[in-house]
Parts: sequence; structure tokens; C-alpha cells
Amino acid sequence: MKYTDNAINILTTKSYKGIGRAWIVKNLKGNESIEEIVYLLNTKSKQTDEITIEDFNFKKNQILEKVLNLGDSCDGLIAIGDKNFPKHRGNVKESEKPIFLFYKGDIDLLHIENNNITVIGLLNPDETIEKRERKIVQEVIKHNITIVSGLAFGCDSIAHLEAIKGGKTVAILPSPLNNILPATNKGLAYEIVEEGGLLVSEYYEDFKGQHELSSRYKERDRLQALFCDAIFLIASYAQDSANRWNIQGEKLDSGARLAMGDAKNYNITRAVMYNEKIDSDNPMFDLNRQLIKEDSNVIILTNKNLEKIINEIKNKQSFVSEKLPGFD
Repeated sequence: MKYTDNAINILTTKSYKGIGRAWIVKNLKGNESIEEIVYLLNTKSKQTDEITIEDFNFKKNQILEKVLNLGDSCDGLIAIGDKNFPKHRGNVKESEKPIFLFYKGDIDLLHIENNNITVIGLLNPDETIEKRERKIVQEVIKHNITIVSGLAFGCDSIAHLEAIKGGKTVAILPSPLNNILPATNKGLAYEIVEEGGLLVSEYYEDFKGQHELSSRYKERDRLQALFCDAIFLIASYAQDSANRWNIQGEKLDSGARLAMGDAKNYNITRAVMYNEKIDSDNPMFDLNRQLIKEDSNVIILTNKNLEKIINEIKNKQSFVSEKLPGFD
């Protein structure tokens, strides 16, 4: 596994109580000595007990042992200050900026020079939605644009599977790389790497409970927005869909709402698959309709608008959408 001393130092610093991403982004540039880090922890944090260099090194060795336990499931760890640490897109608060990443595969796929589109959606799309999603992904990868998604069932898996047929794809995980979630998509994860893609995670330890796992999914959703030039919502229920349509026994909110909200906050281009003629009475498009209604900057994915988004990403030009019928 590839890692630098700097990356382990960043990881160790983050392990101290009260030290989050914002503190690290504010106080560290990367490659500080242990003496410098310990001084900053003692003088610029709310640590109640004084930290010694010996304390830091002891904790660092413990963390390194856990990192190395990832074994062959992880190719490397990269952190701020390391050469080639990927720069995020968008305008991001310090508390939400990534500071380290564990990866398996081609980490260069996250670099800002690489053109990426995130594709997200619900867990149980119908056959028609799947067919329409595949057409969109096929068109995107023709232009050497990488597909980013979250390895979940449904729209995520469809995006990954279609991308590896002729392009590259990145799966961002809420779990360490030695514990792929969902477990039944482990084979897909391996295939992504074998086809030149990437698995990435912010975690090297398993979650300790359902609450922590839910939090990790939210953090994963933010990364899907941070490492893309545009984000496409295929289809998703809204928060009130269960009550509105009297739907029972299904997991409706797939997390797409959070990722789309993050993308808005980061000023990342947002687009939705929607065709008023055929989707207006389908609850699976509730979130799509809601986003279109709430924000005039949300783009409806028509053939022409998709072409313009792709050109914008490749040429870094401004984008103006055209109101035409959506993908069908």
C-alpha cells in the first residue's frame, strides 16, 4: 500500500477529540513535522490534556497498524499536502473539504483535470427508467467523461455497469475498502477496478452502529458532489412520497436529495432526467419535479442540453439550458 508519513500524520491528527476537517484545513497545509502538529494541537485546539510527541507517535503507530490491516483491498492513502491529492470542485466550507482518501485503482480519475459526471438515483428504478439511464451514460462515456456514483443498488449500479462497458467509473463508498457496501455489489466493485476505474473511501475502520453508518452515507453523498463537474439525478422519490402516494414497505429516500442539495451548495451543475409527457404521474420522479420547481437553474436532460453540458465540461464554458422534452 502506498502512503506518506504526512498522510498518517493527518490521519492521526484527525483522531484527536474535537479535531475535525475544518480545524485541519485551517491549521495544516500538509507535511508539517510532528513537533509542529503537537504544538498546534496544544495551542490551537480545545484539548484539555497536554499532548506530547510520545503520545502522538504512540497513537500514530496504532493507526498505521489499522491502515495496514486493509491489506490488498487498498492501493493507497493520500492526504492534503501529498503530491497528486485530488482537488475538489465547487465552493466548499472547510468542514466539508476532504482531507484524506483511501483508494483502490486509478486515483487520477478524481483529479480536477479529469472530466467527471456523477449519476445518482433511487434503489428500485423500473425497466423504462433503467433503459433511459443507460442511454444517458452511453452518451456521456463516448466523450471520455468518467462516471461517478455510490455503488448502491438501482441507479448507481446501472451507471457503473454501463460505464465499464466503454469508459471509466468511480465508486465512492461509506465503508472501508475491505468491507464493500452493499456486500452483494462486491463483485461489481472488483470489476470497476479491473476495468481501470476507482474505489474510494474516507474510512479505514468499520462503523460502530446504524447511526454512524447513516452519517457516513451522508458524507459519501457530499463526496459524489465534490468530485464531479456536473451531477445527474435519474429519478428519486421525495421525502413526502410515501404519504402522497400511500407507498408502504419500501425505502424511498435514496440519499439523492442530499447529494443534489450538496451540489447546489457547492455551485455544481445539476441536471435531472425528466419528461413531462411521460413522467408527470410517476412517484419515482417526485424529487426531480420538486427540484425543477424550486430552482430554475436545474437543467432538464434533453438530448440538446446533455450535449451542451458535455461541451461545457470539456471546454469549461458557461451553460444555458433549453426547455425541450426530456429523455424518453
